[in-house]
Amino acid sequence: MPDSIITAEMQSLVGHEVDEGVAEVTTTSCRLFARAVGHTDPIFFDDAVARARGYRGVVAPPGYLGTPVGDPGVRSKIPVPTSIAGLRLPYRRTLDGGTAYEYLEPVVAGDVIASRSKITRYEERVGSIGPMLITYHETSYTRQDGTLVARMYGHIIHY
Repeated sequence: MPDSIITAEMQSLVGHEVDEGVAEVTTTSCRLFARAVGHTDPIFFDDAVARARGYRGVVAPPGYLGTPVGDPGVRSKIPVPTSIAGLRLPYRRTLDGGTAYEYLEPVVAGDVIASRSKITRYEERVGSIGPMLITYHETSYTRQDGTLVARMYGHIIHY
């Protein structure tokens, strides 16, 4: 493998958290997302049913953590920390390598969710199409009352 492309600047980003933005969770958005992905449990649609089951309101379906508030043009197309988007890498292509979510508390309509992301590590590999850099990242999602509700773990493949 050639010399490492991981620079001191890139290493300095590991562990450094950046604000990614704020998202709001509404009854309508929960319902639309649930319909779009095929959920049928009434907790995603009906406030009375959700409350009867012990939730604070209509529940956000798995994979939905709100709709960003603000200018949608400032978000990158792949959900990665802003600090990754600014890296100057010798690779032209980027691929979402996958994500996994860890839910800690229910997210419901009315919640406002703030997200913070950080790069957790880099890994260089050589694959069938040549050298690549895998950037691992973690995003934390916090409800308006300060409660951590979810974490997302992902990785981006640059090749």
